[in-house]
Amino acid sequence: MLYQRSSQLFAEAEKVIPGGVNSPVRAFKAVGGTPIFVKSAQGAYLYDEDGNRLIDYINSWGPMILGHAYEPVVNAITEKAKLGTSFGMPTELETQIAALAISMVPGIDKIRFVNSGTEACMSAVRLARGFTKRDKIIKFAGCYHGHSDSFLIQAGSGAITFGTPNSPGVTAGTAKDTLLAAYNDLGNIHDLIAANPNEIAAIIIEPVAGNMGCIPPAEGFLQGLRDLCDANGILLIFDEVMTGFRLARGGAQELYNIKADIVAFGKVIGGGLPVGAFAARAEIMNHLAPLGPVYQAGTLSGNPLAMAAGLAMLQKLNEDESVFKRLEEKTAYLEAGIRNVLSENGVVYTINRVGSMISVHFDEGAVTDFKSAGKGDNESFRKFFHGLVAEGVYIAPSAYETWFISDALTYEDLDFTIAAIDKVSKSL
Repeated sequence: MLYQRSSQLFAEAEKVIPGGVNSPVRAFKAVGGTPIFVKSAQGAYLYDEDGNRLIDYINSWGPMILGHAYEPVVNAITEKAKLGTSFGMPTELETQIAALAISMVPGIDKIRFVNSGTEACMSAVRLARGFTKRDKIIKFAGCYHGHSDSFLIQAGSGAITFGTPNSPGVTAGTAKDTLLAAYNDLGNIHDLIAANPNEIAAIIIEPVAGNMGCIPPAEGFLQGLRDLCDANGILLIFDEVMTGFRLARGGAQELYNIKADIVAFGKVIGGGLPVGAFAARAEIMNHLAPLGPVYQAGTLSGNPLAMAAGLAMLQKLNEDESVFKRLEEKTAYLEAGIRNVLSENGVVYTINRVGSMISVHFDEGAVTDFKSAGKGDNESFRKFFHGLVAEGVYIAPSAYETWFISDALTYEDLDFTIAAIDKVSKSL
């Protein structure tokens, strides 16, 4: 494949945008080479500026559950845009999508919309601190909750890929209030709580980690967190920016039958537009201004275009729960095919999957946390990534990212992908 136009565009971008990109993982630092510039997308496919077609397995990092340019979402945005793009005032749409989201997700009474997953997680932590009147939080090494200061303590995903897991600009005062734990290690959490009695406001977690590859919670891990939080007056925050409305109608809470105290959502709730939200039971949410003392605001929060897109997306997912069954079946089919060809070609690998989230790790050991995720063969991943791109398949340009499957993928697309992996794996 030729990438002349993408290369030219990247050179131009580097002159006016730091690193040529507006989010570091896009810069291909982990895999080398020049980022691919997208011109358009439709269904399961990306079309780049050089005219190449790529089967898409990142789907805007998750929200394109139904595929790109999904017609009801596009129509909703188009019709709403004709009436105005931003008001900074309340609209009926906000109430409609709020009521629908609350009906779909277990254990929440009220929801507030913001502009990104980062903002949702940041606001959820502030609310937890205000509600509990405590300062410290526990986060997990390798879990990424956005680029707010509190979270850039061994964050996963782009922070690892870019080589700055502990970012300059985060103050020592902020860092001291973030306690770092090992994913899937309840004993570690117990020790942190014991060492900081009555100081911890919240534990925040990706219930299925997606920023060190896809890492499922060990059996009993989420329930153990729930029990520890209940016993110690700590709020449990689920960051469902990736898992919300994807793993089930009610997200990871429904899938694992574990209720969080606060839930953060991201792009799915806006049909892929810039949006986020956080939600909880009324007792907690009523601490937010204007009802309570915890302040949070945003001119573009509840933006009518994002609300229209999100309502169209959630209505489809709410009406057709068979979407989740199809996603599960397609991803299981892909997993089986990948296992078969990698094994036949003698490649050392581990595959993790939960529902329509899946990742391939080039290491034979179990990948259960940040430390084990870091043991993979990054050189093999680099060859794997570029080999697949050459075959017309696009996965995340980082070994620390999950793949996301969309319902727009056909079994022909999956067979094409498996054949491409077969071809590429012969050279690993």
